[in-house]
Amino acid sequence: QVQLVESGGGLVQPGGSLRLSCAASGSIFSINVMAWYRQAPGKERELVASITNGGITNYADSVKGRFTISRINANNTVYLQMNSLKPEDTAVYYCKAWTVQSNYWGQGTQVTVSS
Repeated sequence: QVQLVESGGGLVQPGGSLRLSCAASGSIFSINVMAWYRQAPGKERELVASITNGGITNYADSVKGRFTISRINANNTVYLQMNSLKPEDTAVYYCKAWTVQSNYWGQGTQVTVSS
């Protein structure tokens, strides 16, 4: 079992920045990939960014050049640095982790971009 706890969401003005954190606990040695997803009201959940154990990253086209995912294995935490935020980035952001056997979700953290 893996437990994921997100933090760092909040209200920010357009053009601002936020950094989300996702702390993993439990069977962390079995995690292969971690990622951030988001879900806006009335929309499907979508992949924002992912990172493998080896540090290979992948981003949605809508966030390339603005968001950066990073992973600190020593403290079992994955981060999402979000810069140049836009109103359309408003959503609940979820952390996800994959192991060979299963996948796990965090509870989500709200990000609101508004003036």
